[in-house]
Order: sequence, then C-alpha cells, then structure tokens
Amino acid sequence: MIPSILDKAIAGERLSAADALALLQSNKLASIGAAADAVTRRLHPEPYRTYNVDRNINYTNICTAVCNFCAFYRGPKSDEGYVLPREVLLAKCRETVELGGNQILLQGGLHPKFTLDWYEEMLRDIKRECPTINIHGFSPPELHHFTKVNKLSLEVVLGRLRDAGLGSIPGGGAEILVDRVRHALTRGKVMTDDWLNVMRVWHKMGGISSATMMFGHVETLAERVEHLQRIRDLQDETGGFTAFICWTFQPDNTELSHVPAVGSFEYLKTQAVARLFLDNVPSIQSSWVTQGLKMGQLAMLFGANDMGSLMIEENVVAEAGTVHFLTLRQIREAIEELGFVPRQRDVWYKLVDEELERRAIEANDRRDAVLADAVPADVVQLGA
Repeated sequence: MIPSILDKAIAGERLSAADALALLQSNKLASIGAAADAVTRRLHPEPYRTYNVDRNINYTNICTAVCNFCAFYRGPKSDEGYVLPREVLLAKCRETVELGGNQILLQGGLHPKFTLDWYEEMLRDIKRECPTINIHGFSPPELHHFTKVNKLSLEVVLGRLRDAGLGSIPGGGAEILVDRVRHALTRGKVMTDDWLNVMRVWHKMGGISSATMMFGHVETLAERVEHLQRIRDLQDETGGFTAFICWTFQPDNTELSHVPAVGSFEYLKTQAVARLFLDNVPSIQSSWVTQGLKMGQLAMLFGANDMGSLMIEENVVAEAGTVHFLTLRQIREAIEELGFVPRQRDVWYKLVDEELERRAIEANDRRDAVLADAVPADVVQLGA
C-alpha cells in the first residue's frame, strides 16, 4: 500500500487524506523521505537551495489569550509583561538591514488595549526608518483580535495595515487547525475557520502569506492530516501561500511540560508527508530552529527546499527551552554539503542580487567574529 501511495505522489497525482494518514501511520521513513525528495527535485530542479536573512521582533509579550503550549506570553497584569520601546524596535530593524536582512517577522501577543492607530504608527515608523525592509507581520490570531478590539471588519483592518506598510502575513498561531485541538490548547484565541478566513481575505486582497503547523502535543495523526487538508483546500481557492513550515511542540516551561516531546523521526516523517500532500504549496521550509543544525540539514532531503531564516533574533521558541543558534556560514555550508548552491531569497522566494548577498555574508562574518570574541571559551553554542 505504501509504495503505491508514494509512486502516485512521485508521478504528480494528488494524494487523498486517507493516503496521508496511511503514510503518517507507517514507519517507512526512508521511503517516505525519498519520495518527498523526488517531488521536491521535480518542483525545484534548480541547482540552488535558499535561505532568508531576517529577524523575529516581538513588540510585546502581553497577551489576553491563555495557551497551554506557550512559554512566552504574559498576562496583562504580569510584572514581566513588556512593550518594546519604539527606538529599541527601530534599532533592531536598522541592524537587520546592516546584516543584509530584507525582512522582519513582527509578532506580539493579543494586547487588550492597543487600537489600530497604534499598529499603523508602528508600521509607518519602521518603513520610514527602513524603507527596503518587508514587514512580515501579525499572525491571524493577532489580526482577528484587532477586529474585535477596534470593532472593524477584517477587510478594513487588513487594508489599513497594508497601506501603513504591512507586506505579508506569517502563518503563526495555526498550531493544529482543528477546533477540538484548539479548545484543548487555548482559551481566548481564534478558532479554525476564523484563522483561515484571515488568510482568505488577505490573499483575495492580493497578499501573500506562509502556512505553519506545530504538532506533537494533543492532536491525533488524523487531525494532522485534517490540518494539511485545510491548508491545501484554501490554497486551491486563493493560491496565496508561498511556503509551509512545520515544527515539533517544545514542552519545556509550558503547562504541557508533561507531554513527551516527539523526536526527529516524527518531525522528518511529518514534513515529508506534508511535501507529498501539499502539492499546491511551492516551498517547504526546514525548521532548524527547533531541530538543530544536522536535523535541519537532513530535512532538506525530506521535502524541504529552503533552510528558512537566519533568525538574527528569536524569542518564543527560546522561552520553551530550545535554543539553537546558527551563523550564516553554517546555513550556507549545510546547503553546500548537500550539493546545492546556497542563495539568499526574499519573502516572495526571489533570489537576492548576488552583490547584496555577498555584502550580507561579509557583514555577518564580521558580527560573528565579534560575538565569538565575546563568548567565553567554555561556552559552546548549540547547533555549532
């Protein structure tokens, strides 16, 4: 049964939900991975594999939602809540540009008081300071929250944010797009249909976004497939997803710390099945941030065609106890070791000009040298 399903996917035929479930239930990791790699090479026959240089900026950690899987958020009354001072945020943007970055991933919690004017001003400040940078901002839960706080339609909210400088939307807050799972994981956060509708409206306005999945907590294998089906169905409708990224739940420091973490076997299998099932999503990103360098590299042979972002800064996963740091050189070398040419891209998966890419490499080399001199000899970075 498994070989026939894999043959069908390699030949370019669409898999059914039953096919995907059979693959997830199977332990034929090598065969599934080989099929995903074959599909990736058919979709991406070019001699290069890509990566991005960007930074995750969390403008606030104050959040009215209560998510059992999140170690990052703080309630509105917490002494540990913060709102990033504007000059600090802009300094982070400037440094990103100096390091050759062309994008920031801008996300925060569901702040109970900020009006849409506040977010518009933040976007305009960033674009005024760094006009070349793409703002990949505000996950669907945030955007849905904005409509409630401001009593405005989704179309109005998205239109005003776009006019203020929003360039694309990240796929954050998806977790598993099944309401049973979402009710079990969170209170006060967007449910499945509303998450999808944020993306639907944005795509129909001409916008692009990514899609994500965080798995390995309370969902069943069938619910993972249901999540993939919902992404594929919406992509059939709108065509607005540029990429899919999945990663394993990181349980440390969360209310679900008792849940055993799923390992690399399950990560590679799930990503490979996603590549086989999501025949209409162009790119799959590796998740070295949660898996580390070697597993992130191996994922490039299990359906991924992109190493994801350098992530000059990352806070949310780090709060859950997972801290993998990679330099730009390590990302590029990981791609080269697989026999591909490493190339920097933008959010639209267009290659960056080679001169700009060279400058980014040199800027990051200088930064890494300074950081290396500042780190004691007995401290070893994870992923190095």
